[in-house]
Amino acid sequence: MFQFESGRKPRTGLGIAVNIAELIYHSIVRSVRRQHNNAFIAIGMNMLQAVMFVLAFYVMFSVLGLRGATIRGDFLIYIMSGIFLYMTHTKSLGAVLGAEGPASPMMQHAPMNTVIAIMSAAFGALYIQTLSLVMILFIYHVAVTPFDLEQPFQAYGMLLIAWFTGCALGLVLLAIKPWFPTFVSIFSTVYQRANMIASGKMFVANTLPSFMLAMFDWNPLFHAIDQARGFVFINYNPRYSSWEYPLLLGVILVMVGLMGEFYTRKNASLSWGARR
Repeated sequence: MFQFESGRKPRTGLGIAVNIAELIYHSIVRSVRRQHNNAFIAIGMNMLQAVMFVLAFYVMFSVLGLRGATIRGDFLIYIMSGIFLYMTHTKSLGAVLGAEGPASPMMQHAPMNTVIAIMSAAFGALYIQTLSLVMILFIYHVAVTPFDLEQPFQAYGMLLIAWFTGCALGLVLLAIKPWFPTFVSIFSTVYQRANMIASGKMFVANTLPSFMLAMFDWNPLFHAIDQARGFVFINYNPRYSSWEYPLLLGVILVMVGLMGEFYTRKNASLSWGARR
């Protein structure tokens, strides 16, 4: 009675891939609309948050007189290059960490599983951040002042690395969340707040002395932002950061997170819902 009807079950690899892609698509739509019933309003709220971040840092830099210490070029692009990657990293971490686990009621539906829930949360966050980025840059280019990005595709690649490392860390935290919910909640909050400074969006690595560089060099987001500014500005060449480090670290965290999620899923209990 609960089996697929004849001719409806995908029997080829392509059919299975299309079926999974369709499930991920509908899950992405659902994850985007979790913020608001209207997807346009959800994107608009994210754009407003990004604009408020940019304006706050613009005022802070202006009041403290730090504008002269930044890269020679468009000052707002300098700020946005850090804000966009920071928001993408933290939003993707929060989205994956908040993805539905094995004890969720959604997992009672046969085609649904935790991998689809995690992927939909990750790609939903990337979709919102990418669309917000494009819209804000377009409005700035048209309404404020025209600008040129030296290597836009490579700079967007650094945003993808920031997104990937955020998803990877979120996956690890999601795997241990049922076992240590209080620790995960505190750690994620502290990590996101610490990245307000540790991400390096307020300065560039080339201007830091060696003793300060060692304080931020561990952070994959610090490397991604510094490398992104090297692709955005023609007169900045990052010497103390690399894009390989956050990419390799993200791969390692994904492997650890997948193993932890597999173990957690095998030991899932409905009673965990009362502990969260």
